Amino acid sequence: VVASLYGRNSILSVLEEAAAELFVPMTVGGGIRTVEDIVAALRSGADKVAINTAALQRPEFLTEAAEAFGRQCIVLSVEAKRRQPGRWEALTDNGREQTGVDVIDWVAEAEARGIGEILVTSVDMEGTEKGFDIELIKTVRDGVSVPVIACGGAGEGAHIQALMEASRCDAVCCASLFHYDRLPLPALKTELAAAGWEVRQ
Repeated sequence: VVASLYGRNSILSVLEEAAAELFVPMTVGGGIRTVEDIVAALRSGADKVAINTAALQRPEFLTEAAEAFGRQCIVLSVEAKRRQPGRWEALTDNGREQTGVDVIDWVAEAEARGIGEILVTSVDMEGTEKGFDIELIKTVRDGVSVPVIACGGAGEGAHIQALMEASRCDAVCCASLFHYDRLPLPALKTELAAAGWEVRQ
């Protein structure tokens, strides 16, 4: 989470250990600044890389990355901060630095540059466990054709259902919900299946 801030990345050894034990697709982010960084991440076991700060500093990097590795490999990570109704600013360095860049304009540009997926984190809702910024996710979803992953705010199964019903997002990212065992993954899947959602048990 501080890789871009300090200009270094120490996640690769952790990634290698995880890849040796896990057989689900993994996306790695944090400090991905060059084509060489992407090569190192993929060789360490990542299936995809998530890019935020470096892309906002030099948008051409997204084009170069997508051309070199294929769009399916490149995920745009967006840290969105609500500034006024219907408008969000894209932040960098784990939500610490302002850019003045409008999120909706940015995701459209990034898609045109060749990214294959978008991870949208609501800075306002992240860690609150009070639910997602549904307006943000829906607006991003309506503005692009690539898959959109929503992050920031999951506190219970109902939050996830409300998000999916309203936004048509393609996937949901949860952290503290699982980390602190507030709603174990099997229980969440059971809850979603009982509500009529198609989930892999």
